[in-house]
Amino acid sequence: MQPTYDAEADAYRLKIQTFLAENLPADWAGIGALDAEAALAFTRAWRDVLRDNQLLAPSWPVVYGGAGLSQLESVILAEEFQKAGVPTGGTNDAFSIQMVGNTIVTWGTEEQKKHFLPKIISGEHLWCQGYSEPNAGSDLGNLGCRAMLDGDEWVLNGQKIWTSAGHLANHIFVLTRTDVDAPKHRGITFLLVPMDQPGVEVRPIRMISGDSEFNEVFFTDARCPKENVIGEVNGGWAVAMTLLGFERGEAAATTPVAFKGEYDRLVDLARSRNKTNDPLIRQRLAWAHSKVQIMRFLGMRTLTKFLAGEHPGPDASIFKLYWSEYHRQVTELAIDILGADALTVEGKFPNGAFTTDEPGADAIASGSWIGTFLNARAGTIYAGTSQVQRNIIGEMVLGLPKEPRADQGSWRDIPK
Repeated sequence: MQPTYDAEADAYRLKIQTFLAENLPADWAGIGALDAEAALAFTRAWRDVLRDNQLLAPSWPVVYGGAGLSQLESVILAEEFQKAGVPTGGTNDAFSIQMVGNTIVTWGTEEQKKHFLPKIISGEHLWCQGYSEPNAGSDLGNLGCRAMLDGDEWVLNGQKIWTSAGHLANHIFVLTRTDVDAPKHRGITFLLVPMDQPGVEVRPIRMISGDSEFNEVFFTDARCPKENVIGEVNGGWAVAMTLLGFERGEAAATTPVAFKGEYDRLVDLARSRNKTNDPLIRQRLAWAHSKVQIMRFLGMRTLTKFLAGEHPGPDASIFKLYWSEYHRQVTELAIDILGADALTVEGKFPNGAFTTDEPGADAIASGSWIGTFLNARAGTIYAGTSQVQRNIIGEMVLGLPKEPRADQGSWRDIPK
């Protein structure tokens, strides 16, 4: 339960630290110190720096614009970037590179790799994820978005929801049903679909924080080429599960670092308000400290398996359940420390709508904590709800009896 960093890994870490020192401003305090407009401008320029140094898709083969790094080197890169408070890519690159790009590297044909991967690196293609639907969220296999082959094109009809950054994307990878007679986890195909076409409508969803980073996407006779299938027709479920695994290794390395940074800012907030002598606040801060340390060890366990070449399994649900439930409670502590000041916003909200505020965020201003508190509510829902994570842990990790399941759903009623 301890990832191994040998002398060669330490040398690579020093190389990345040197790269950061040479390419960041001398007064760099972390992207969280920038307002939204400045953070966006920095991210765009930083993406160009990463692209030019082949660090945008570090684990990809060099021939496709990557650096050909080992898993360990990729993890070290992510760790050092998190510590420095710099992004590992652009706004949509979590979907473009980490998710669909890695999936194309794994499952794609040589022609697909040569066509799509360079366009992802250049930024010509910006991707988002078309998985969840109104009737297929936690039960993703219940999806009803339908694709039918019409000559040399797939024709899509249906809806996707909770599409993060969909309003910024020009391509979407879509799980769609191509055989309604097959059991629900079969008959699903993984398609690559351009969004800048008639028949694709994106509607932003207003979040409690005021942001609109989630969207609904509607397909009405939208089209994509016949050859834009990743994997096999009707074999998309395996491709989809591969994609979901790619974020686990990096998250195991960076999430504990991010939450440790947030905890340090929380202690600064408590000190600034003379709350560290309050025995109840001290007890809750001690609780949070212990939780962050446990999270570090959970991350190490996942990371150790990842570096050993093991694919993420159902036990990864432990890590996701742990951090999301912790974050809901620790942000409530932040609001309690703020007291009545939590009713007014001082300073800026977080630039992003997921997990912690970014390194460099103002620990004293209320805006960062109010925004993070609101964002943390969603953490127990996106990427699999806490209820679903508990089911996975119970059934697939602990071996408890499974819930009764029926191979039926709204997709059965789709006209053929």
